[in-house]
Amino acid sequence: MPNPWESLRLLADPTRARLLSLLHRGELAVNELQEILGLPQSRISTHLALLRKADLVVDRRDGKKAFYSPARELPASVSGIVDAALAACAREPQAAADQRSLQRIVEKRRQKAEQHFNLVADRLGRNYCPGRSWEAIGQMLFLLTPHVRIADLGAGDGTLSRLLARQAKSVHCVDNSPRMVQLGRALAKKEHLRNLTYLLGNIEKVPLPDRSIDLALLSQALHHAENPRKALSEAFRILKPGGQLLILDLRAHRFEKARELYADRWLGFKENDLHDWIEEAGFRQSEVRVVAKEVKEPCFETILATGMKPGG
Repeated sequence: MPNPWESLRLLADPTRARLLSLLHRGELAVNELQEILGLPQSRISTHLALLRKADLVVDRRDGKKAFYSPARELPASVSGIVDAALAACAREPQAAADQRSLQRIVEKRRQKAEQHFNLVADRLGRNYCPGRSWEAIGQMLFLLTPHVRIADLGAGDGTLSRLLARQAKSVHCVDNSPRMVQLGRALAKKEHLRNLTYLLGNIEKVPLPDRSIDLALLSQALHHAENPRKALSEAFRILKPGGQLLILDLRAHRFEKARELYADRWLGFKENDLHDWIEEAGFRQSEVRVVAKEVKEPCFETILATGMKPGG
């Protein structure tokens, strides 16, 4: 439990206050904080260790990397100290520079993923993609209700959506790669799928109205999200009461090369973490289970997660 006096002492240091201020804007790795602040890695790691020991920040291991974010649900006595430190940081001259540097980091991440998917757009459906197996997809298809409104979030080239559109009332594909959207629209037109539409957008800010969808899909898309929790909240927002969430993604793994080979932001997810996030977004009757395991190294495992929006 964070101690008010210890928190006050730690956040009196301007560097630690700046670190906490940056983390309140989004999860960051040590090397990213180093790039923003221009400080040695050892110094940043020391400050983060002190903040973590005081329960002001938490870390998440993902392969060889550690990502840091603010601790949640602080006691009121400590929360007030943190808020005061953040407000003081915002008034400092370097605050604007920190914000610009943070935006460059986020934009660099986005461009890296976009460049990857623009490059492989023409061959994604034919090439190997970790976790996308017909065995796993088949299990998800059995759960589908015919003639419903579907949103495929992070649809890629629309391989799954084009199958669903043959029975669904409508399918809205959302992807943040302009090339993927262009290709998806062309394939839908070629296959005469008039009920399939492609939208350029981010799964963390879905360009669809509230309560407009019966079924939200995230098929091998969530591990590309900057903030998976935000993506799940968006899925909850666009679903009608009684609507269903279906997720196919990778189970947590340590294949570090996935970051470079497939532009993965997350190295899969632990079942318990994903279950908690789904419930946190507002879904009920959630379930997460492993549905497939590849025999070829690195032996990716695929998890299927479901949830229901209350009401209806």
